[in-house]
Order: sequence, then structure tokens, then C-alpha cells
Amino acid sequence: MYAAIDPDLKKTPEAQEAESILRACVHCGFCLATCPTYQVTGDELDSPRGRIYLMKALFEGQEPGERTQYHLDRCLTCRACESTCPSGVRYGRLVDAGRSLLEQRFPRPLGARVKRSIIRFGLGKAGLFGAALKLGRALKGLMPEQLAASVPDVRSAGVWPPARHARRMIVLGGCVQPALDPGTNAAAARVLDRLQISLVQVSRAGCCGALPHHTGDHDGALDAMRRNIDAWWPSIEAGAEAIIATASGCGSELKDYGHHLRNDPVYAERANRVSALVKDLSEILAPLSEKLVHFMPLIRRPSGKAARITYHPPCSLQHGQQIRGKAEALLSAMGYVLQPFAESHLCCGSAGTYSLLQPALSQALKTRKLGHLLGTAPAMIATANIGCQMHLQSGTAVPVRHWIDLVDDLLHGKD
Repeated sequence: MYAAIDPDLKKTPEAQEAESILRACVHCGFCLATCPTYQVTGDELDSPRGRIYLMKALFEGQEPGERTQYHLDRCLTCRACESTCPSGVRYGRLVDAGRSLLEQRFPRPLGARVKRSIIRFGLGKAGLFGAALKLGRALKGLMPEQLAASVPDVRSAGVWPPARHARRMIVLGGCVQPALDPGTNAAAARVLDRLQISLVQVSRAGCCGALPHHTGDHDGALDAMRRNIDAWWPSIEAGAEAIIATASGCGSELKDYGHHLRNDPVYAERANRVSALVKDLSEILAPLSEKLVHFMPLIRRPSGKAARITYHPPCSLQHGQQIRGKAEALLSAMGYVLQPFAESHLCCGSAGTYSLLQPALSQALKTRKLGHLLGTAPAMIATANIGCQMHLQSGTAVPVRHWIDLVDDLLHGKD
């Protein structure tokens, strides 16, 4: 695809990268078959190919308008198109650059800007979100049924083992996960402790940057990344082996720190080091499945209907990080019988803040996803991202849990 980049933009790193990505696109349309929004709407402009044309016009200097903003906003950034594209088009990076330029050239109405600021502030502050969630739980009985379904009950974290091993890894606490499901990171710490690895959390670290990044605050996202690098650097210098993300959405963002800060003379090198250290929890544990099975009492092996589960692979894991099959292999090794289901490559509609900003499309995708998941008659649905977990749980009575909880239960004798 030839692109005549606007001369005023051509010298910027973002426009140069956009031009390179645009040139890789051959208009084949394979991406349409795996784009969730196109599957729902059937509108070419709600497909990667259609959005690429809109962004091409934007980088060529054409006056942006509501149509461009409308269709870019409706993109989930699930990156399923990247997994499908035979030409290797880096669509995720293109849409990031396109959205950033659009925010500069076509400011949103005041109401929309305020809404996004509230979302960033309310979700990005773990303490504030926790307090709001506590209030929501107290008022749950007074809420409409659909809203009440999105407010999870209190979940116990359990014991977090002390840092007592020579091998250490850092874990990202996250924004909403500590309040919504504090047991996820604690379960990861207990499982790793069995393998003589201590999992430590650095209090000064906060949001991974995805929240401001995907709500139009580019500078805020970079500031969050710099803060986390500063918080983790002493531990990295002290020999931390990895930075673990138990939420795959955060992991996908962390692995891109080197790219996002590539032009920062102070942080570029450290950002690359951080990105290289980031691992999804499944990347650490899958190769150690035999050891974990050895620790599991035979009496705890799942059996009967309880062993029948369905694993939902988040987009941020299978498309963003290109990690497939690792958590599934570990669960299978520990005795679970995983049920295959249709359209496992399509997004559930959570996509970070998407469910708040595009509720109609988000609900349509959730209904479609749950139809396939529940069609397997699972005793439980497992996943690897807190957003997917809460989004799916709001639509079903079947338990939806992070897969590390299932591993932890088997190792530590829980029902």
C-alpha cells in the first residue's frame, strides 16, 4: 500500500513507522474473517482493512472527522488480525499511532474527555478503585440486575509466602486485580514458592500504562512506564530473574515498554531490559509442569464432571504476546480435561476499558463468546486475564477463575 505521508509528519518516528506498516498491507482482506467487530457489524470500516484506509488518509494529511474517530474507537485492539495477516502487518502499532495523531488533530467533545479522565482516574488508582468496589458491594442489592452482576463478591487472597528463596521474581500488582481478585497473585506466589522461587511485589509500581494508553493519554502512559521502571530497577539490579504478569493484558503492555520508550534518551535502554524480563506466568510454569505434578497429592487429581473445564485464551495472550497452549498444557498435565470450543480466537468483548466505552458491541461479543464456552458444559471456565474473567463472570453462574487458582488448589489441598 503506497502512502504519501504528510510532509509535516514525515520526520516524526510515529509517521515513519506508520508508513512502513502501511506499505506492508496488500489489501488481501484475510483480517476480516478474524475481526470481532466486523463479524458483528459487517461494516468494512469496522474491519482492520477499513481502519487502515482511514489511518492512511489521516497520515496523508486529510482532515480527520467523526467517522474516523467512530471506527477507530470501535476497534478492540485485540490484534487477532495480526495473527491472521500473511504479510505481517503490525496493526496494533499502527492503530496506536493513528489514535494518538487523531487525538491531537481532532479533539473529543468535553463530555467524552471527562468520561475518559474519570475512567483513567477511577480504575488507575488501586486504593480508590478498591474503596469504590467496597461501596458497590454494600449497595449490590439495590442495583439493577445487569449492573449487580458486574460487582464480584469478596475473594480471599490467602497466605503470601515470605521471600525466602535465592531465586526471586517481581510481580505487577495491577490496578483493579488487587480489589477484584486478590487471590490471583497470592496463588502465583504459593505455586512458585513450591518451586523455590520467591515472588515479590514492589509497592511503588502501579498501573502498567495500558489504561492511559488506550484512553488517549499518551503522555500519562509513558509516565506510568517510567515510574514502574524506576520502582523495579533496584530489584532488577539485585538479580530478579523475571517480571511476572498474571494479567495477560498487562503483560502485553509490559513487553512493549522498549518500543514505547525507544525515543527516550534516559529510559530507552532500561525499558528494553524490562521488556526482555517480562514473562507471562504460563511461560515460567509450563516448562515445570512435571515438577508441579510431582508435588500434587494423588488424591487431589480432578475427576468426573469437576475435571471438565474450558479455557478461554485472552486476546492479549494469544495475539498480543503470541503465547498459545502453555496454560492449557499445564492444566491438562494436572488432570483437567479441557473442552475445545468454537471461535476461541475471537475477543470476549472486555478489552480493557472497551466494555465501558463501547457497551453495546462489548455485550454482543460477550454473549457470542459465552454461547460457545457454555456449549461445552464446563464445570468451570479458566482464563488468564482479570478483565476477561470479570466480563465473562458477569454473564454466567458457571465459575470463571484464573487458571493459576486451579493449579494452586490442587497443590494445596483446596476444594
